[in-house]
Amino acid sequence: RGSLCASRALHHQLLDNVLHLPLQHFETNPVGQIINRFTKDLFIVDLRFHYYLRTWLNCTLDVIGTILVITSASPLFIVVVIPLGYFYFTIQRYYIASSRQIRRLAGASHSPVISHFSETLLGRSTIRAFGHQERFIRKNNDVVYENLVCFYNNVISNRWLSVRLEFLGNLMVFFAALFVVLAGNTVSSSTVGLSISYALNIIQSLNFWVRKACEIETNAVSIERVCEYAKMDKEVSILLEMAAQLLRESCDCESHVPKMSFKQFYPTIGLHENFLFQVGIVGRTGAGKSTLTNCLFRVLEGSEGKIIIDGIDISTIGLHDLRGNLNIIPQDPVLFSGTLQSNLDPLGKHSDLELWEVLELCDLKDFVQSLPKKLLHEISEGGENLSVGQRQLVCLARVLLRKTKILVLDEATASVDMETDNLVQSTIKREFYNCTILTIAHRLHTVMDSERVLVLDAGRILEYDTPHNLLQQEGAFSEMVAEAGI
Repeated sequence: RGSLCASRALHHQLLDNVLHLPLQHFETNPVGQIINRFTKDLFIVDLRFHYYLRTWLNCTLDVIGTILVITSASPLFIVVVIPLGYFYFTIQRYYIASSRQIRRLAGASHSPVISHFSETLLGRSTIRAFGHQERFIRKNNDVVYENLVCFYNNVISNRWLSVRLEFLGNLMVFFAALFVVLAGNTVSSSTVGLSISYALNIIQSLNFWVRKACEIETNAVSIERVCEYAKMDKEVSILLEMAAQLLRESCDCESHVPKMSFKQFYPTIGLHENFLFQVGIVGRTGAGKSTLTNCLFRVLEGSEGKIIIDGIDISTIGLHDLRGNLNIIPQDPVLFSGTLQSNLDPLGKHSDLELWEVLELCDLKDFVQSLPKKLLHEISEGGENLSVGQRQLVCLARVLLRKTKILVLDEATASVDMETDNLVQSTIKREFYNCTILTIAHRLHTVMDSERVLVLDAGRILEYDTPHNLLQQEGAFSEMVAEAGI
């Protein structure tokens, strides 16, 4: 019961912490690592560790009882027990030091196997389309081979331990029998039989005792890994005692040179004047466009500077309040397995009538009505049973349901056809005419109607003005427009 309570507490801490980890953690760590914590490591915590501990305690009592019985028949045996015990302890320490590292390597090599399998399964259509099956098969063989190498070393180390424990156990039986024989007629035959019988059984007990002691230490690595994840730094507080009504009708955004410090270089972005209603953000790959968005949503935390929305520093409010007042249509449309209704309205705050209204605005009403289950149509993982354009329109419908005063378009139409692009752009202009819109653009024509255009390069502002004024200058924006042939 105590083991069950401890396991439940560890699982609760692990789950709670993983759900509140910063989003960049999931971008820099393979999903297999997290799966490994919830499967293999928790399996050991749930079922294995308490069994090894109980078995070790039983073996400890058996060994102590056996030594007492043999010593009562032949007191000289205690002279042999001390050096043999020293050798047992030395072998155990040597084995544990190696076995612990082998187990750690085995655990580390198991995560890539799970990660590669899950990633291959998710991208199987793309892999087949480009004919890279053999490449992924070779990669799978490589990661499995690395895992098997660690497993093989673990087996060999166990065999090494077995040979030495058997040898020491047989020495103990030999000395127990020798001292009883040397005792001669001073010991009764029944006592001799009992002593030899216990000495024969001590081999198995000592083997189990050393093995389980080793298992306890090596499997403690799993508890260590679970605790490591359970104690990782969470995102900042999601709820603070500040009013959630932080956005007025104007929804001015102001950025005072936010700077970010991370393991890799991230750009420094500075902007000292208020955003107007529509701001286009352009730049070549790696210019820092998405980093600016991540900073706005506090996916990335700046090391200095601040971003102000309606006079409120976003670092002083809870994440729920902040993100609840922001909306985004990402470049890659995100859908979850479940019904279409749950994807449109995850929190169940809107009526079916409202859902149908936004579907009509997004030109999806006829498509959804043609489905057998309509709003209850099952969406597969990642929305694979919908086209890319349909997934993007579902994301647009989701944004329309919770219309906020700030909308971020993160290259929202970069991967859809021109017809869907025009539909998304026209819907946004019509429904969000009185909102602040930040458009991160891949297709430059999507920002030509913006009131301001912000041009970034390597995280720094190159230009910031109206599209008309920027086109009159011989700068970065006019150069990009010329290259695009607009």
